[in-house]
Amino acid sequence: MTAAVEMPRVQECVVAACSYNHTNDCHAFAITIGSPDHAHCHTFVEMPSVRGGVDGGMTAQVGACQRADCRHNDQLECRAPGIKVGPDNDMADCMTYSSR
Repeated sequence: MTAAVEMPRVQECVVAACSYNHTNDCHAFAITIGSPDHAHCHTFVEMPSVRGGVDGGMTAQVGACQRADCRHNDQLECRAPGIKVGPDNDMADCMTYSSR
């Protein structure tokens, strides 16, 4: 049996255009990070008239990370204590990404 691992929290998201962003807090249940070429937040949704996510003070977790070359990645799971999401190559990237 495999034990569940505590997933790191999204400590801050400064991508105001994302529908999951509520005052710099990500309210998606979990996000997915990564593409072969950069650490894009694949959960980013830009719908100006719609706010998504879970209410009640919950902050998103990193559900999966596809950037195997990140020093925080262990078997496609993020092991950073927490991450920050912000604008970079795309509308929303993991700013905690660091290559090995």
